[in-house]
This record gives sequence, C-alpha cells and structure tokens, in this order.
Amino acid sequence: MLVKSVACKIDRPVGLYMNQEKQDKRKNQILHAALKVLIHNGYEHSRMDDIVKESQLSKGALYWYYKSKKEIYLDLVNFWVTRYSVTINHLAETNKPAPRQLNSLFNYFIDQYESDPDPFKALTEFWAIAQQDDDFKNKLQKVYSHFLEVLEKIISKGVKEGDFKKVKLRITAMSIMLNIESINWFTLFEPHGVSAREYIQTISDFILAGLLKKK
Repeated sequence: MLVKSVACKIDRPVGLYMNQEKQDKRKNQILHAALKVLIHNGYEHSRMDDIVKESQLSKGALYWYYKSKKEIYLDLVNFWVTRYSVTINHLAETNKPAPRQLNSLFNYFIDQYESDPDPFKALTEFWAIAQQDDDFKNKLQKVYSHFLEVLEKIISKGVKEGDFKKVKLRITAMSIMLNIESINWFTLFEPHGVSAREYIQTISDFILAGLLKKK
C-alpha cells in the first residue's frame, strides 16, 4: 500500500524518494511561476490555482511544498535575497577601494534590472503588501537592515582609507539605498526619455562627488 501511495497521480514528492537537488528544482519552478503570476495579477488577485497552472506541476506537488500563497511569496523574498546577497556581500569583501566598490554595486543593480526587471516589479508589490501584513513587513525590514549594514561597511572603509569624507554612516547608507531603490520607479512610470542606466549612473556620480574627500 505504501508503494502505491507514493506512485499516486497527484505527483506528491515524499522526502526519502526525492533527493535535495530535485526538491530545490521543484521549489524554484514554483517560485518562478509565482513571480510571473504576481506581476500579472498582483498579490491580491493571485491564486494557488494560477501558480499551479503557470508552474505546470500538479496541485498536490504545489501543496506539498507550500500551504498558501502567502507562504510562497514570503519564500520568494528569501529566494531573491539569497540570489542577490552572494554578489552584494562579495562586493563589500573585495580589496577594491570603497569608491570602486560603490560603483560596482550601482552597476550590479542596473545590470540586474536590465537583464531581468521582474524582481524589481515584484518588489513594488511587496512594499504594498508590507503596509498591511506584518510578516512581509518584518521580512523586508531584515532585508533592508542587512543591505544598510553592507553599505555602512563600504562607507566606513572609505572614510578610514581617506577616500571619503567623515559622514554619518546610517544617513549616508540610507541615502544610497533609497537611490538604488529608485530603479523601481522605472517599472511603474513612463521614463520620459531617460533610461534607468542613465539615471543610476548620474545619481551614482552625484553621490560619489559628495562623498569623495578633496585631495
């Protein structure tokens, strides 16, 4: 009877019968589908059935991993944070001078936006959800707190090495973060002839000009 239940048509993966690599692949498949549904329908009008259809998995497989759309979208935040954090943390750990680290950070985000704007579109939706849901608010708060710490580390390095003026770390880091986040504006509104890359490059020049210590 146990063997028959494992092979049932709902395609439900059972821990011992599915290796970790396949489980991760299935979860990624679900999360990518959920991202498309979120962008197309918005969070409020997204349904588990929509994600099932987009993922091309069975309903049983989807519910094995996630019990609700909220659980999926909270994990989607984790998914993108993990993807971006590897590079962001690496940029902060390199031996490059702080000005070059900041430039690399700006370039990384604009490269990501141009290659795949969907996560940036989703982020604006998550902001809206966070106003109503404490779980999303707390998760995003942790994400931005970590990002601020990375920025503060770069700024502090620049001050210590004599590249940057002495500034208030948290305020400066918040200013940089908010300017990077302004990429999301381009997912919502008509740019009026200004590309996201041109905007970010100009803003990064302004920020560095204000930070650099005159020699």
